[in-house]
Amino acid sequence: MSRIISIVLVVLALAGMGAAAFMTIQVLKPEPEQADEKFAGLSVFAERVQREDLNFTVKAQGEVRPQREIVVAPQIAGRIAFFSPDFIDGGFIRRGQVLVRLETADYQLAVVRAQSGVASAEQRLAREVAEAEVARQDLDNLGITDSSPLARREPQMAEAQAALESAKAQLADAELALSRTAVVAPFDGRVREETVDVGQFASPGQSLGRVFATDVVEVALPITDAQLGQLGIPLAFAETASAKGPRVIFSAPVGGVERQWEGRVTRSSAAVNSQTRLINVIAELNDPYGAGSDNGAPMAPGLFVTAEVDGTRIENLLVAPRSAIRGGNNIFIGEPENGALRIFPVDLVYSSSDGAWFRSNDVEVDDLAIVSPIRGSNDGMSITILERLEDGTIKNHNEAADTAANDNERDSVADAANDVIASTGDGGQ
Repeated sequence: MSRIISIVLVVLALAGMGAAAFMTIQVLKPEPEQADEKFAGLSVFAERVQREDLNFTVKAQGEVRPQREIVVAPQIAGRIAFFSPDFIDGGFIRRGQVLVRLETADYQLAVVRAQSGVASAEQRLAREVAEAEVARQDLDNLGITDSSPLARREPQMAEAQAALESAKAQLADAELALSRTAVVAPFDGRVREETVDVGQFASPGQSLGRVFATDVVEVALPITDAQLGQLGIPLAFAETASAKGPRVIFSAPVGGVERQWEGRVTRSSAAVNSQTRLINVIAELNDPYGAGSDNGAPMAPGLFVTAEVDGTRIENLLVAPRSAIRGGNNIFIGEPENGALRIFPVDLVYSSSDGAWFRSNDVEVDDLAIVSPIRGSNDGMSITILERLEDGTIKNHNEAADTAANDNERDSVADAANDVIASTGDGGQ
């Protein structure tokens, strides 16, 4: 019995010693090192935020048209006896130049007849004046003081005077008709078209061709109300000496070469087009065939040109790629220090394919604006920020931040070790 008890005691002692050893091992074993690596997150590309001034430029298109263009037509009827050799399609004409002349014989005869009528009326008036003088003397000799106007021949004189005025008017009309046998150019310009030949009979108002002035051409540019605001001009704008219109650069291919001309906006329409809801601004170019041409290439009527109009200027704005703006007025910014996405609201001023200009108290110059699409984005999510440098290489900002953090940690450990060594050395001495 005692033998059994001894065996049990030995077993219990061994079990107790084993339990104590296990507990000692558990207490004294080192804690496993915790991995300090961060989750890489979604890889996204970013571009740096810049600061610059915003210069608005409004682009529009329109057809060049002359400011003045008329139909060449006679005011009287007649057969064409002459037309200028310059009065052909594309010809240059000068102010006062005779373009077409009608036969003058009939109108010269009319002038002669009118001159004869004037001479006859003058003779009749002179006769009436003489007879009225004789009648007055007769009445004075007879002592008649209350004679009638008819006795004094006043109505006859008035009739003769009216006949003379009528004859003079007919003479003036005949001379005017004679002068109108010559159709002259009212301005310096060019001929767009002509439909005339010698021997052709022309009626009053019949079109003989079209000519336009070459001093100024203009382009009607349809723009939206927002673009009108970008130009900084009001509706129904008219250029004055103190309020000049914005500069305009016209461009169009001519002869296979891209040409440019510089003009300006001189006025805008006074009403909004009820069908398109657009507003026309009128841009002009002076002397398109001379000083305003591009190395001799004129901005000719009929060309369809693209116009870039200088607008207003807003200074000191932040600018980022347009794809960095999400949800209308939020910008995605990457923080490389902790590999996190930050979302900030911004005051968006203007957005186009060239970028987005905005104001913000949270975003600074050189911040990394995320341009890659992110689904299910939220503020603080883990991302890996990549930037394409100018030389084409790609920089991983997360690795750069981790490397800097590790370097700082190693520097701290080394400094602590040096402090311990230095302290030990001092104690030994």
